[in-house]
Amino acid sequence: MGKDVIATAAAPAAIGPYSQAITANGFLFTAGQIPLDPATGKLVEGDISAQTEQVMQNLAAVLAEAGTGFGQVVKTTCFLANLDDFAAFNAVYARYFAAQPPARSTVQAARLPAGAQVEVECVALLS
Repeated sequence: MGKDVIATAAAPAAIGPYSQAITANGFLFTAGQIPLDPATGKLVEGDISAQTEQVMQNLAAVLAEAGTGFGQVVKTTCFLANLDDFAAFNAVYARYFAAQPPARSTVQAARLPAGAQVEVECVALLS
């Protein structure tokens, strides 16, 4: 089975040699999304909550382009610039995964692209 590239203008364009997402064998694998505004390509201003909201909206756009959604996400990997932001991050994240949340890893990263405070990637089932 092959793989297909998923790309949407509703999420930030890749800022390097990678795809927004790839489908393969019934799964969607997203690149990490940081809080870039897709309209401007600039990092959204604000605290961890505002940045997490933008990240989740970006992921929603990529998931939708592939014909799937948050209910089909089976795994996320979350990167925080500061684990002290964990509770505020979780408050936003939890709204997107109210029922049957996916498996998740959360780590503190020394530095994230563009000075972001948060980055999230996911693996989802295709509908």
